[in-house]
Amino acid sequence: ASIVMPAPSLRCMVTALRSFLRFAYVTGRVPAPLVTAVPSLKAWPRTALPSAIPTADARRLVDSCDTSTARGRRDAAVLLVLVRLGLRASEVARLDLEDFDWRRGEVIINAKGGRGDVMPLPVEVGEAVADYLCAGRPNAPSRSAFLTAVAPIRRLSGDGVALVVRRACQRAGVAPIGPHRLRHTLATETLRAGAPM
Repeated sequence: ASIVMPAPSLRCMVTALRSFLRFAYVTGRVPAPLVTAVPSLKAWPRTALPSAIPTADARRLVDSCDTSTARGRRDAAVLLVLVRLGLRASEVARLDLEDFDWRRGEVIINAKGGRGDVMPLPVEVGEAVADYLCAGRPNAPSRSAFLTAVAPIRRLSGDGVALVVRRACQRAGVAPIGPHRLRHTLATETLRAGAPM
């Protein structure tokens, strides 16, 4: 009969066995390093997928931006790119002016692995980005689409994108989340709408 052990007990047993085999080899009790015969177990820090936030909360984040200010225009555009395109914070930070094809209504995403994915640019997102570029983006030589709001003016980093989300949560009265939760929210909505995995 097989014995079913809870994962923490199994992990402890494997760790102890590997330690013992390592000790036995180092002290000369066994002639070969037998530790390689016992595979290590991966420790998964998070076993559940991040949960989606309600669509109304995502909308409240965007609506919390004061679009009468340059920073508010930028933040609204960044949030809409996250909410409607489901990009990672790093992908938003890497967007350059040349990545937007306004005539075709497309945006090129510099994704993981150095590949460029072409995505449709929803009208609402395009309008918010254009509003920021025309009436909010600082006049700077950088070709980055999204820039910091205060000096020194430079490309908005992935951490800067996360800060935009955190500040929007504070303004909107939404429990603090990170940009990846917005990505997961879009994926969840898309699957509920019947899109294939």
